[in-house]
Amino acid sequence: WAAERGREAVVKLLLDTGKVDADPKDRAGQTALHIAAENGHEAVVKLLSLAS
Repeated sequence: WAAERGREAVVKLLLDTGKVDADPKDRAGQTALHIAAENGHEAVVKLLSLAS
């Protein structure tokens, strides 16, 4: 949800906890990185790329 909507602060907070896997796939086989990129959320893409 946060990646899809470009909520950079939420994505960063979740990643900073160290308890979130940045690479799981949804039912369509897409990761949060794919979804953020499709929706043009460059800052979120950068965060997720660094976390992967």
